[in-house]
Amino acid sequence: MATETHSTEAAANGAEHAEEGSSLVFHPMDQFIVKPLFGDGPVGTFTITNVTLWMALAVLSIILLLVVGTSRRAVVPGRTQSIAELAYGFVYKMVEDVAGKDGLRYFPYIMTLFMFIVMANMLGLLPMAFTTTSHIAVTAVMAMVVFLSVTIIGFWKNGFGFLSLFWISSAPLVLRPILAIIEVISYFVRPVSHSIRLAGNMMAGHAVIKVFAAFAALLAISPFAVLAITAIYALELLVSFIQAYVFAILTCVYLKDALHPHH
Repeated sequence: MATETHSTEAAANGAEHAEEGSSLVFHPMDQFIVKPLFGDGPVGTFTITNVTLWMALAVLSIILLLVVGTSRRAVVPGRTQSIAELAYGFVYKMVEDVAGKDGLRYFPYIMTLFMFIVMANMLGLLPMAFTTTSHIAVTAVMAMVVFLSVTIIGFWKNGFGFLSLFWISSAPLVLRPILAIIEVISYFVRPVSHSIRLAGNMMAGHAVIKVFAAFAALLAISPFAVLAITAIYALELLVSFIQAYVFAILTCVYLKDALHPHH
């Protein structure tokens, strides 16, 4: 009888500990799961998902900022118009400085890329939001479009002279074939690094915030967790802008190579 009682107590204690332990279980990567927006069925090619919703919201935000926000075109701009003008001037100067005057004809495309990534990144920081740029499927499409575009522009502008991009004439003759192979490999790796850099940075930052948010439930370390979340959130705001800038400026660099391939 005593043995039975002891076993029952042990089981009750075990259940208690299991409950306490279960309250600490968290899954920081669950926030990146793609789910149907309506219903619980499988995600198909034409399924409207949370990714679809937040990409549409990013596009809507761009329209509100750049079209609606500047519709009055006041001599003394308001806040929205000022932000729109700053964004326009910032990207315009970047394209001109990196890709040159020839690159300015492609400014609308680079501006669109930059604004979409910035808006998607910023919206992803809202509570219960979904960060579309944390998915390699989204960033890979953008990177591949950039890669194909600059390659087509390179051959269109320079013909087979575009291949001189891979031939470093300033290097010693004996090293040129080896360097050409390295240049070709690095060229075709561009869309991979271009896409993974953005997706990896956004995913890592949001996962860390989620981890500290789970620790905030523990009263013992709650103040430290809240401070850490605040600091990381501020850092993520900066990273959201920097990653859009990096993606855009690399696009400008690739465009410059396409327009002026000679080393």
